Amino acid sequence: MTYYQFIHEVEMKVKEGVRENTTVYIHSAVKNNGTTRHGITIAETGINIFPTIYLEEYYRQFQAGSTLESIAGDILRLYGEVRFQRSFESEALRNYEGVKKKIVYHLVNREANKELLKEVPYKEYLDMAVVFYVLLEVNTYGMASMMIKDEHINMWNVPAKEIFRRAHENTRRLLPGEFKTMNVVLQELLNVEEEDKEDVMYVLSNRLRSYGAAVILYEDRLEEIGEYLGENYYVLPSSVHEMIIIAESAAPGQEELSDLVTEINTTQVDAEEVLSNHAYYYDRKKRKLQM
Repeated sequence: MTYYQFIHEVEMKVKEGVRENTTVYIHSAVKNNGTTRHGITIAETGINIFPTIYLEEYYRQFQAGSTLESIAGDILRLYGEVRFQRSFESEALRNYEGVKKKIVYHLVNREANKELLKEVPYKEYLDMAVVFYVLLEVNTYGMASMMIKDEHINMWNVPAKEIFRRAHENTRRLLPGEFKTMNVVLQELLNVEEEDKEDVMYVLSNRLRSYGAAVILYEDRLEEIGEYLGENYYVLPSSVHEMIIIAESAAPGQEELSDLVTEINTTQVDAEEVLSNHAYYYDRKKRKLQM
């Protein structure tokens, strides 16, 4: 069964399991880095904000032997956990006063998103771009957000620099940063106790670990890490969701690290989540991150 046949079969199975006031349809979206993803959108009558559950991972499960019935059941169970209970007041999005405390930023690859950047306000940062969102909701499964485009700042009649200022204030408040050793993060993800190992690598993200690479923009965060390590260090863009920190004394050269990042991006990171192929270097004296 091809991927597109699989998508339509899953759509039919999910439709069989929803209530009468619910619509199920296939949704395709151009996501970060210009990647196109396909998912199942489940929309309830009377609610104007609804989740899309993407299907690429489910297709891999199907190829590994999972049945269409079990996959549809998993999608419906997930929907029951992430569905929105009420409508979002769309009129509030038209009023800058109603959204200004919810504006946050993400980091994306500038070259891979050059078409997107033609229609959104952004700020250049090294080889990346800072883009802006209105954070609609945050829960244990992640965040619901709306990208801010040029049409929005025209509607709000505010300059782009005001959007950046608000995002700089809000993001660290709404999405607090988190700096942990790689060992601790792996133990949390795998839910296992491991022997104490020497801490060489650290993970910098936000507490949701969703678009947490932007934590490097938080005021004084890079300086604080330098003080903790007591030396200069490298920052590896593991994905749009986190950065890996390695003290200079524990790392090979910058060129070797950039090669490592490129290899990992090519073999282990989804195309949508790739941030950059460059390793960055933080100089404590200059108080500056550089390529």
